[in-house]
Amino acid sequence: MSAVIANSPSVPLYHQLAESVQQLIEGGTLRPGHRVPSVRRMALQREVSISTVIQAYTVLEDRGLIEARPQSGYYVRARLNPVAPEPRMARPMAQPSAVGVSDLAAEIVSYSGYPDYLPLGAACPHHSLFPTKKLARLLGAAGRDDPTLLGQYSMNGTHLPLSREIARRYLQAGAPLDHDELVITIGCTEALNLALRAVAKPGDTVAIETPSYFGILQTMQALGLKVLEIPTDPREGLCLDSLRNALETCSVAALIVTPTFHNPLGSCMSDARKAALYHLLGEFDLPAIEDDIYGDLHWGERRPKPLKAWDTEGRVLLCSSFSKTLAPSLRVGWCAPGRYRERVQRLKFTNTMATPIVLQKTVADFLRNGGYDHHLRGIRRAYRDQVQRFSTAIVQSFPLGTRLSRPQGGFVLWLELDPAIDTMKIHGDALRAHINIAPGRLFSVRERYHNCLRLNCGIPWDESIARALRDIGSLCARQLK
Repeated sequence: MSAVIANSPSVPLYHQLAESVQQLIEGGTLRPGHRVPSVRRMALQREVSISTVIQAYTVLEDRGLIEARPQSGYYVRARLNPVAPEPRMARPMAQPSAVGVSDLAAEIVSYSGYPDYLPLGAACPHHSLFPTKKLARLLGAAGRDDPTLLGQYSMNGTHLPLSREIARRYLQAGAPLDHDELVITIGCTEALNLALRAVAKPGDTVAIETPSYFGILQTMQALGLKVLEIPTDPREGLCLDSLRNALETCSVAALIVTPTFHNPLGSCMSDARKAALYHLLGEFDLPAIEDDIYGDLHWGERRPKPLKAWDTEGRVLLCSSFSKTLAPSLRVGWCAPGRYRERVQRLKFTNTMATPIVLQKTVADFLRNGGYDHHLRGIRRAYRDQVQRFSTAIVQSFPLGTRLSRPQGGFVLWLELDPAIDTMKIHGDALRAHINIAPGRLFSVRERYHNCLRLNCGIPWDESIARALRDIGSLCARQLK
């Protein structure tokens, strides 16, 4: 490992170093568990700067090839082995259907707040993953520096430093946004609610991926909308052929889509497929509501572009929040509604008037001065590691034939079990053991996926999780006897 790196002017030096070390890992010279040369030693060996080595090791961490251990150095990460097959894609839905989401969704969410229940149901990350102390200091400082923020209505609605920071981050992700376009909301849930109300009215049909996040289905039920489920591949995302067929045969008011790290499948559409989807929207003059809440939680080197990056006509209403990345309880989200901006702004005013400025300021101050990018790198690694540990345990503990999603971002896993297994019964049995899971029927208006379930991996791994997964696997096996 003493060769000097050949300098290629078209490739940054740290990328060349990262590729060189990756070849050693993939070739077996550096094996899982082996210590990688220290930063200083690598700099001397390769005749590069320490900063170049640090950048290269960061790239390798983001690719999931190495991991840093406190006071010890960098080590080659263990690989997942064996690998379960992926879940299968659902069949197309013939006709739109009214939404009938049961109270089970509320039950799943409520049990996630009980400290004596293991929260594997709702997609709620653990508080230890967030910079809560730093945010608390910033929140206190915001009130001390300007106490009037606590004693006045936020009539203008948007804290400009926050909207500028959000727009700047989307520019870096390849989606130029005008900060004036952004409507700051109370979480992503309100953003999706406003977007739906802006493009559809009660009785309209909205196309949506299947399986789909049950919170969106609940919102559509509350708004009196019908749903047309579009098959979604666990790797490639929304099936464009099925969408085209649906648009040719049904009257559809809008599409809701999560092209980047879909919940619950974890799928991520390629740039080519996102571009093709946008072309299809234009062909049918269809608005699309994009749920981008997991976009910043990529495990790879670069953040995938949102569908909004292709939006030249203002037909994409992009929705997101900081709930999965920074501060769930602050409930700061946003909508970039394109041509529907004025309509969404009016709906926001009549819905909740404004998102509290003191909360917006706290988040803006963190984005500018709190090391948000550094925090994101850490939380991405945490989510990736936890998903991989869950995946390994599932392969080891669940019956043969279990199918398992392979996300490249986010923190949820989707399991497809033997057709003889009913995960509603698994859910009831697991609750009695103080384990909360999300059965698959929640993720469809037709109560499909009776043999599927979603697991929240946003909690730090410990023996209680390993034990719970073994217990769930045993419950599944018991139904096969």
